Amino acid sequence: MPLRKTATLDNVGYRWVPLLLVLLLGGCSYYRQLALGQLDLLARREPIAHILADPARDPQLRARLAGALEARRFASEALGLPDNDSYRLYVELDRPYVVWNLFATEAFSVEPLMHCFPIAGCVAYRGYYRQGDARGAAALLSLQGKDTFVAGVDAYSTLGWFDDPLPSSLLRHDDERLAALIFHELAHQRLYLPGDTAFNESYASFVEREGLRQWCAQRGLPAVSTEREQRYRRFVELVLETRERLRTLYASALPDEVMARRKQAEFDRLRANYRALRDGAWQGDGRFDGWFARPLNNASLVPFGLYDQWVPAFEALFEAVGGDWARFHAEVAALAKRPADERAARLTAGLEAAAQR
Repeated sequence: MPLRKTATLDNVGYRWVPLLLVLLLGGCSYYRQLALGQLDLLARREPIAHILADPARDPQLRARLAGALEARRFASEALGLPDNDSYRLYVELDRPYVVWNLFATEAFSVEPLMHCFPIAGCVAYRGYYRQGDARGAAALLSLQGKDTFVAGVDAYSTLGWFDDPLPSSLLRHDDERLAALIFHELAHQRLYLPGDTAFNESYASFVEREGLRQWCAQRGLPAVSTEREQRYRRFVELVLETRERLRTLYASALPDEVMARRKQAEFDRLRANYRALRDGAWQGDGRFDGWFARPLNNASLVPFGLYDQWVPAFEALFEAVGGDWARFHAEVAALAKRPADERAARLTAGLEAAAQR
């Protein structure tokens, strides 16, 4: 499918460049790095169709991008996701991730330090285009006694403000995972509720999972391994169980030195529980070893649960509308307009209905 427009300076996405320039010239150093990073991505985008048409380009790259373009087309035609040039453009990065997110908490709290932005609302992290900047900011927070965690991010959505490119960092994944991430990020463009991270991520995660299931079925590929999914969910459960025990600990009136010892004991317990599971029921499957190899603290627990909390409720809603994507997206949009307490109550009812199936 030919592109309707290319990533040149007259691209409609550049209507927002004046805003970026304001941030660059007049904002704080954090916003300046955001503006510079986004402008760099915009300037380096290439239409995937042009790469596919150039026989001089790397054959392996062309094959991967051809598959990504098929998934991109499927996203709009079958899943009801936005039909624009996002992920029909490519950026070759000179770094392993497109951005690094910094999470932080107080030393005796599992609640993240929140950061509020004009469009995205309040989120539990700050993003940096350079790993060194993220680590520097983390070091400053650590000096203030905060727990910090820096995580690389393969891709993100600008929520439709720009035609987001497919960064080379995504190509580290296999074709199925690449397709799933495209579905996830496009879901954020379809619907985003400022200030409700769990709602946004659970919705996008459901679209990602159901979209991938349908994508694999259409191509005659094996379904995503249920064993793999079950092990991931068990891993998340271990982390969330630790977070709840820590929440109870931090609500106590214990002296700080006692609290610190018990805090460390909880992280030691988490590691031991994981090793027992890995070496026992999982028969040596160490896919999560990398996460446990890093120092663990309150901040490293923050991302968990946000992506999964309401997924069963969205699954139940999808079934209730007969698997009709247009009706599903409309129902979710209507739910997003409800007051927060009513929205949470309806999602909780959805969880209960899903548990009874």
